[in-house]
Amino acid sequence: MTLQSQEITTNGATQPSEWQKRIEGVWYGRPAVFEPDGTLIGYNNVFRSSVFKDGKTTYFMDTQLQGTGALRYRFDAREFAFGLNDTGRDRIYLGPDFIGAGHPTGMLVDAHYYSPQWSADLRTMVHLPDKETEVYSSLLYDGPTLCGVFNGIYKVAFDYETNEDTKARIDSFIETEIANGGKPHVLPAKTAGVWTGEMEVFGADQQRLGVNRVTLRYQPTALLRAKVTLTIEGVVNKQVTFERFRSNNRHTFDGPDVFGNAIAYGRALYTSKHFYGEALKIKGRDFLIDDQFTISAVWQFFASDQKLYTTYGILRWKADEV
Repeated sequence: MTLQSQEITTNGATQPSEWQKRIEGVWYGRPAVFEPDGTLIGYNNVFRSSVFKDGKTTYFMDTQLQGTGALRYRFDAREFAFGLNDTGRDRIYLGPDFIGAGHPTGMLVDAHYYSPQWSADLRTMVHLPDKETEVYSSLLYDGPTLCGVFNGIYKVAFDYETNEDTKARIDSFIETEIANGGKPHVLPAKTAGVWTGEMEVFGADQQRLGVNRVTLRYQPTALLRAKVTLTIEGVVNKQVTFERFRSNNRHTFDGPDVFGNAIAYGRALYTSKHFYGEALKIKGRDFLIDDQFTISAVWQFFASDQKLYTTYGILRWKADEV
């Protein structure tokens, strides 16, 4: 399909921002839609693009929600379009369909904005682990109260309507998203191993500071419980150990070095971890992006309740040899 709308605003720029260059093309996804308790109610068929033309940036999105219950009536809307003041540091959404701002940090955008059609305040994260993939999630709120969650993976295409190979690739991907969207965030119950990877580190001013090398040693101690040792080296240097427990889609972190909890909406786990004896915590999103337990991790560090670092990257699982 072709996304069409009037151009709404101008930012007077002669070149698109770095983030705008990264997200050229049309992105196709089928994000899963969840009730606040984690119940899957359906999928949202989404086509979206962000177009820079003649110094103007306009965001287009068309959605077709397929599901049941009250959220179907609330979030069933079509043909979104809104202007952008795209400064590079901020993407300011000027309506009429979304109003607020997104903040690019390298290959991550963290956005907080309001949708009048949905009557919902949104917190959205989009991580680009490569040039053709977006790992997406939105938490939707009524004031401080969660009213729904969308999350999923998108793929980009430039010639879906004219190239049969591209159409077949995207259609096949959408089918896998329908199959995977409701999969729970469940880690190995009987297998020890380790996640490793590098996470980009940005300061609160959105300037890149370097890389954290992350090792997450995982040792199941019961079917729903594991001992975890997290080692971070680089901009942050820290090693902590904690017990991890899962009850359905609720997770807890039970010390001795880290305490907190988390809730999963399908593959995406939203976490809050507090470091014992320090004014330090991490709020994050761990998204299982394939059947090999690969995680798209976004961790934001807060010191004395002030944002210190935004970090993100891919953590890859390797089971211990038996």
